[in-house]
Amino acid sequence: MLENVFEAVKKASREVALLSDEVRNRVLLAVADAMDAAHDDLLRANAADLSQMNPENPLYDRLLLTPRRLADIANDMRHVAALPSPLGRVLAQRTLPNGLRLRKVSVPFGVIGIIYEARPNVTFDVFSLCFKSGNACLLKGGRDADVTNRAAVALIQRVLRQQQLPEAAVSLLPATHEASAALLQAVGYVDLVIPRGSKRLIRFVREEAKVPCIETGAGVVNTYFDESGDLEKAKAIVLNAKTRRPSVCNALDCLIVHRNRLAQLPQLCQPLAEKNVLLQADAESFASLEGHYPSSLLQPATSESYGTEFMSLRMAVRTVSSLSEALEHIACYGSGHSESIITEDESSARRFQLEVDAACVYVNAPTSFTDGAQFGLGAEIGISTQKLGARGPMGLEEITTYKWLIEGNGQTRP
Repeated sequence: MLENVFEAVKKASREVALLSDEVRNRVLLAVADAMDAAHDDLLRANAADLSQMNPENPLYDRLLLTPRRLADIANDMRHVAALPSPLGRVLAQRTLPNGLRLRKVSVPFGVIGIIYEARPNVTFDVFSLCFKSGNACLLKGGRDADVTNRAAVALIQRVLRQQQLPEAAVSLLPATHEASAALLQAVGYVDLVIPRGSKRLIRFVREEAKVPCIETGAGVVNTYFDESGDLEKAKAIVLNAKTRRPSVCNALDCLIVHRNRLAQLPQLCQPLAEKNVLLQADAESFASLEGHYPSSLLQPATSESYGTEFMSLRMAVRTVSSLSEALEHIACYGSGHSESIITEDESSARRFQLEVDAACVYVNAPTSFTDGAQFGLGAEIGISTQKLGARGPMGLEEITTYKWLIEGNGQTRP
């Protein structure tokens, strides 16, 4: 049954690869306009999914669509349409002594499969990036967002039909484990798989995939308040990183504080109290906060407090005696996603940038900026924490590959 879907998507990918950038842009703008027109239908579909999930679930906010979020997704699609095409770029060229002319040119992968959880925005983001880069996309969403995903894919396919293009250029698989397994084993049909979700999902894809995959990672994010850090900057940065959207992967999970700044810790954390952030603090930071932070929102840290992606209004606090100790903490508990330092010491900033092993390393800015749209990519297909190939927010360039074009005039190899 699914083999028919795979065959249709593979065939569609060959047609999409041959489209002009003008046609691709026209389709993306039409889909964005259709989203605006179908605003109420998409929200009703999303409400059906939300009704099946406990609002206390950290995934609830990721699943939630609002009028503003829908408008932002449509605008991101328009932004993708306005970006230069990633295809046909000459990455390298040379002429050999024998006269052969070589060019290394960017081309689509073909079919890109995405396995994702309660993130309905991914459906639109992935389609826009894949279509713009000449790829077809094969989507496998989670049960939690199935009604929303089906409404989104139906909308996109309707526009493709109106434009007389193959609707299989975006296809949604059933929200079952069996469909995930089939996608990961679709050798000959799927050129690349990218997972978007929990550690468990990413591990499953890494271990089971027989097709190439780009590993995205969970976001265990730290911010270090250095001995020389500016308190007012720190208050704004920590508040934004933790509370802007607690459920997303760039949200702050652990605040690391230099021991010499513990006296200012209550002031730094005061804005967090107003947002009802629960702190799990080590002994020294707990003593500094006790009596100055709501007791109902203050707990002693446990062995599980560090290295946890909370995805909620919870945050760990750790005291260190030096930058070296902060770097050791990040090396031990970070996930290679995003890390930040708040400092006025240039040498500390440079050392942090040099030594922290993460896809995105910040100085005096919140990790909430780790996002494809914020990086000017239009949208993102995922955030890669691996080191081979794409790393960090992945946009159009990261979902193209290349081929060598060689032109001769009858030369033969001796």
